[in-house]
Amino acid sequence: MSTVQPTGDTGVDTGIVTAARGRWRREVLPLLEIFARIPDLSPAFDPGWESAGHLDEAARLLAGWASERAIPGIEVEVVRLPGLTPTVVVDVPASNPSITGTALVYGHYDKQPPFDGWTGNRSPWSPSLEGDRLYARGVADDGYALPSALVAIEAVLAAGGRHGRCIVVAEGSEESGSPHLPAVLDHLADRTGRPDLVVALDSGCPTDDRLWITTSLRGFVDGILTVSVLDHGVHSGSAGGVVPDSFRLIRHVLDRVEDPVTGDALLPELRVALPSGALEDASALADALAERAGAEPFPLVAGLVLEGDGAVDRVLRTGWSTSLAVVGADGLPPTPTAGNVLRPSTSLKLVWRIPPTADAAAAAEAIERAVTTDPPSGARIEWALGGAAAGWAAAPFAPWFEQALDRASRASFGRPPGRFGEGGSIPFMGWLADRFPGAQILATGVLGPGSNAHGPDESLHLPTAERVTAALGVLLDALARRR
Repeated sequence: MSTVQPTGDTGVDTGIVTAARGRWRREVLPLLEIFARIPDLSPAFDPGWESAGHLDEAARLLAGWASERAIPGIEVEVVRLPGLTPTVVVDVPASNPSITGTALVYGHYDKQPPFDGWTGNRSPWSPSLEGDRLYARGVADDGYALPSALVAIEAVLAAGGRHGRCIVVAEGSEESGSPHLPAVLDHLADRTGRPDLVVALDSGCPTDDRLWITTSLRGFVDGILTVSVLDHGVHSGSAGGVVPDSFRLIRHVLDRVEDPVTGDALLPELRVALPSGALEDASALADALAERAGAEPFPLVAGLVLEGDGAVDRVLRTGWSTSLAVVGADGLPPTPTAGNVLRPSTSLKLVWRIPPTADAAAAAEAIERAVTTDPPSGARIEWALGGAAAGWAAAPFAPWFEQALDRASRASFGRPPGRFGEGGSIPFMGWLADRFPGAQILATGVLGPGSNAHGPDESLHLPTAERVTAALGVLLDALARRR
């Protein structure tokens, strides 16, 4: 791969930004308003996805829209492998046959469950456009990706720029941990070859005032922990104080892996040393967030004290520490119908976010040992591992790409780019890095303050989507201008 810096053209960059922002709302927004109405749950949340047909419907919608783009030589295919969700593949030849360099742009179209708590008339499957925000499930995560990539290519051409070959892929299993993606990439191996640039449009942005580069992503371990004490429930007055409560015992077990006061991980397999540059990036992000004072990213209850010792420590905790969340429970009746009964068991669905460089398999094994060894009071403990995936830490960028990122952010946002460690997990990033070791790999996206992906009131901030699209166009032009 060439490390010579690309030749910049500020006139072309400005033209790309103008064209992308003008086209995006006119071309992509109407598509997303249709896409939002499809309840295309990821396979992990809809075991009957094949018969339901919603993922097929979403793939056909995106492929049909792509087929109508006025991009010379564009080829669109929906790849269907037995038992796997369909994948939309768009192949665009270079704007000039003499241009070398291939870009692979990734997105997904499957969605998380609807969740409850949507505000007012907002609904996960009925899009609501309010000012600069489109509220609906899946529009920001990640329905915008494929159409935005194609609009970026159109903007390059409209501005008189150039681009190499571009392959845009939108898969249908990301929200399930992308279990179908490796087989699809194997199937596409001859077509994708060895791309020079891989862009994943599925990450976040702590603020909406610059292009944010994701430098790391946490991995995860999840599963269901069950503690049983009885074969069936009994009167709490007769058994209480003699039969230990299953909820108390499950709390005791969790205290083996997490400090109940600080939330810090107690197992060495869940901790790593900070890499070079992490503290500097965290300090810069804390400063950027301070500039946006008043834009609290979380809907906190009044008086809540956040964990961490100051802003920089909180950034590092998000990107480089382990956190545990109880995301589901069984064995607990709703409070209005709960009787005075000592319940037979408690089951909790647990999700650990683990540091980017932690060994996911070793972390999963350590968790299993900790929660199942020496059951308190001799209770029956069952641990069902759901999954474990490693995180990802970005390799250093080539000089030409560093310059291109700066150009793209300044042209699209008017400010230099920022870097941050994302607290979420995107398992395929590590796979892409392993599969394409010579490529520049960029994770970026639109999931900023107020996006609330996976939760109620998920929304897409339209100006941010427009600017990220424009930035991608500048990057594609920069790739084509390398010498």
